[in-house]
Amino acid sequence: MLDLIIKNGEVILSDGPKKVEIGVKDGKITAIAENIIDDAKEVIDASGQYVLPGMVDTHVHISEPGRTEWEGFETGSKALAAGGTTSYVEMPLNALPATTNKAALDLKLEAAKTQNYVDYAFYGGLIPGNIDDLEDLHKAGVPAFKAFISNVGSDIPGDFERADDFTLYKGMKKLAELDQTLCLHSENPVITSKLEAEFVSEGKVSAMDYPDARPVFTEVEAVQRALLFAKETGCRLHIVHISTSEAVQEILKARAEGLDVTVESCPHYFAMSAEDVEEIGNYAKCQPPIRKKVDHDKLWEELLNGNIDWLTSDHSPCTEDLKTNADNLFEAWGGISGAQNNVDLMFDLAVKQRGLPIERFVELIATTPAKRFNLKDKGEIAIGKDADIIFVDPNQSYTVKREDLYYKNKHSAYEGRTINCRVTKTILRGNEVFDLEEGILGQPKGELMKK
Repeated sequence: MLDLIIKNGEVILSDGPKKVEIGVKDGKITAIAENIIDDAKEVIDASGQYVLPGMVDTHVHISEPGRTEWEGFETGSKALAAGGTTSYVEMPLNALPATTNKAALDLKLEAAKTQNYVDYAFYGGLIPGNIDDLEDLHKAGVPAFKAFISNVGSDIPGDFERADDFTLYKGMKKLAELDQTLCLHSENPVITSKLEAEFVSEGKVSAMDYPDARPVFTEVEAVQRALLFAKETGCRLHIVHISTSEAVQEILKARAEGLDVTVESCPHYFAMSAEDVEEIGNYAKCQPPIRKKVDHDKLWEELLNGNIDWLTSDHSPCTEDLKTNADNLFEAWGGISGAQNNVDLMFDLAVKQRGLPIERFVELIATTPAKRFNLKDKGEIAIGKDADIIFVDPNQSYTVKREDLYYKNKHSAYEGRTINCRVTKTILRGNEVFDLEEGILGQPKGELMKK
């Protein structure tokens, strides 16, 4: 007897939409057929909706332990579940201490194990002085590592630090030996920091000034440097939250030359331009910056042409005062709370408004990241995979309201925005964890994912 049958939905398989039923047993997909004959314990009707694999969000910041007032595992994973994400990989910052050694990883593992409503894994971090810690983190099962070619962190002991060129080179050599992937935030820190200081001193602190203070070439140069180091060391590379077409083109050139490199971007780079940020204000500040419309439009072309490998939230929350108490965009905390509006927002913008094939959308949110980080049970609706399934109603419209957000700090750059589709149900390994009418369901069932 099956535990669950999902019927009457338009199921998105690797070769496109199919009117099929899905059978689930012991948390796994065990049957996909036009008509499943079984006295299942539960039957869910998905009439009028698309049935997709849950999003695999590989760029999430949960600030527990250490900065739990920004976001904790419980609130962050509830927001992910409500937004259609069923698994995530959490960055080694902004928790304190940062996840740059085995002891810090153990603290995070302990904090996470009873609080998550979706499945999770943790990155290790590469910073100056921790080359000898990389192997321990690798053996502990982290799926990848993260480093910054940009300014990051604070003066607080245990906070994350930027990797200088020597750290980057030595770390990439070590990670190549370990057959690990390095994820990189790529912006030239010297130029961006000095330009920002110059702009502030001249009183140029508007939303339209901000991308000029972190210009396109500063992202491109850092990406070029990372690609050169990867070529020299043989390290597998993933460039995170890219914001410019020019940087994407550099990555494509390197891939054509044989480098093992992938690239992600985020919904906010497609949903907003700097012109929009003028109206939204500090809630829409992030790094790299949201670009002006001419660059925003070029990035859309890269996505629609298949040149961006997958999408992530880069959910980077903070207490609201770090946004509202800043006198201008330059002073505000740089991060967007976005985990609850990945699937619906991008489905609306890319699939409904721009005609992106829905099977390509599934690759962008689930299949490709799962394959890249060897999360073998995740990422698609297929026999033997985890029954991580979401329903998307393409005919519902709603307005993002603060009171509907599950974040610990209920603010969002998307507040007041109307989205013309909606995630109505999230199923984790066969268990319903979110329903639009009932909200978050049951107790946390999220488990640590292992490679």
